[in-house]
Amino acid sequence: MDKIILEGMEFYGYHGTTPEERSLGQRFIFDVELFLDLQQAGISDDLTQTVNYASVFETVQSIVCGRPYQLIEALAESVARTLLEQYPVAEIMVRVKKPQAPVPGRFTWLAVEITRRKQQL
Repeated sequence: MDKIILEGMEFYGYHGTTPEERSLGQRFIFDVELFLDLQQAGISDDLTQTVNYASVFETVQSIVCGRPYQLIEALAESVARTLLEQYPVAEIMVRVKKPQAPVPGRFTWLAVEITRRKQQL
C-alpha cells in the first residue's frame, strides 16, 4: 500500500494530567502516515486523486490546538478518527511525541503510536 507521510509536525497544546501541563501547555510533535492507493494520482498528476497534505496538516493542527486531552493516547485517537472520517485513506498511523513530559530524567521524547483502519470506525 502506498502512503503519504507527514513527519515532525510541531504544535503547542494544553494536554496532560498535571495542572501545570494543562495551564502552561507544551510542544507536541506529530508523525502521520496515511495509507492509500496513489497510483491514479501519479498517473494523472491531479491533486483531486490524492490527499492534500496541507489540508491534513491543518486538520491535525485544529485538533491539537483545540480542546485539551489528559492523555496523549486520547489525542492520538482523536486525530486518527478524524483523518479516517475526512479523507479517503484505508489506514493511518499516528505518533504523538511529548518532548517535555513531566518525567524526571533525560530523554528525547516520550510517545504513543497507534494504527487504525477505516473499517474499525
